[in-house]
Amino acid sequence: MKRGLSAVYIAGFLQGAAFVLIPALGTTLRSAPYDMSNATYGMLYFPEIIGAILAALSAGAIHKRLGSKGLFRLGAISNAIAMTLLVVAFFSSGLFVVLLLLAETLMLGIGFGLTNAAINRAASLLFAGAAAAAVTILNAVIGGATAVSPMILTGAQSWLSWVAWPALILLLWLVLLLFPLAEDKDTQEIGGLRAWRRSMMPFAFAVVIYAICEGSFGSWANVLVSVDHHLPAATGALALSLFWGGMTVARFILGSIPDHLLSRRWVYRLAPIGMAACFVVIPHLVSATALLLAFALAGAACGIYYPYSMAFGVAAHGKEGTQMAGLLVGALMIGEGIGSTGLGPLQHFISLNQIYTFSALWAIPLLWLAWRNSRHKQSAS
Repeated sequence: MKRGLSAVYIAGFLQGAAFVLIPALGTTLRSAPYDMSNATYGMLYFPEIIGAILAALSAGAIHKRLGSKGLFRLGAISNAIAMTLLVVAFFSSGLFVVLLLLAETLMLGIGFGLTNAAINRAASLLFAGAAAAAVTILNAVIGGATAVSPMILTGAQSWLSWVAWPALILLLWLVLLLFPLAEDKDTQEIGGLRAWRRSMMPFAFAVVIYAICEGSFGSWANVLVSVDHHLPAATGALALSLFWGGMTVARFILGSIPDHLLSRRWVYRLAPIGMAACFVVIPHLVSATALLLAFALAGAACGIYYPYSMAFGVAAHGKEGTQMAGLLVGALMIGEGIGSTGLGPLQHFISLNQIYTFSALWAIPLLWLAWRNSRHKQSAS
């Protein structure tokens, strides 16, 4: 087994599991003994997004100073601190809980930005001959953990207490610090301001637009199905689960197929067409079965665009790989924020069904950027 392989993929699982804890605790935090208002609960997400963006964008400079091991461990420690704050919040009350959770989401965002930049770069180096597959499967692991973590949290809440799951994640982050890590293969990698290249921007734009689409599907599936289409709340929740499940399954399957059997370039280029088709079709569906299938297909269509953007971007910027990975993690968070929060105010003017229909137009820039970003010869200047 390659040195550092276990650390990279276990970190991916722990990152996915930790990142979804606050959303999974939404009902708990808004009930006794915490009794948070919707406004207070919503405020918890802002430090997380800001921390993730700033950390991701600074990852290249940190890598230049501390190396890949230092970047990885700093991300792991940030995540461990976040889990510690969440555990302490369980035993607290009143305003102190809110302050602890604001600090927790900030540290979690920082950990997310640093860790994702480190492990996406590491995965592409560990399997240099199959970087796209390695990065895709890594993101499938992250997505799979995001899907199962709320279920584990619910089980812990039923059998013992919800704090048991974040406490276990904390312990695993600390144990992970003892795992062997891959040696730096390129000590000449550029970081900081010197690492920025104009040629990075098309990859960043592709990820921002993609993440808007992912946020439009993922954050609004429940509302569209259970509110706009007047179906049971459980059906809306299932639509959301199937969206993330479809994405995870697609990443595992497509990441496992060798490139000579299925061209990653062409899958990358065709993905926006699949997204557009789902945006167009979903508003016209009526039955629960059809909507559930459509959201599962939407997840599958979204599955590979981000990891392939990451793999092609890092491959095109070998000397600036960590900075490239960090930039794309930051771009993902920006787009997710727009897609998740921007659609709310927009619905004062047009319906969610109409927003979905117009969102199919995102396929035009996504297709062009995928074509450009996956060309055989890339300029890194």
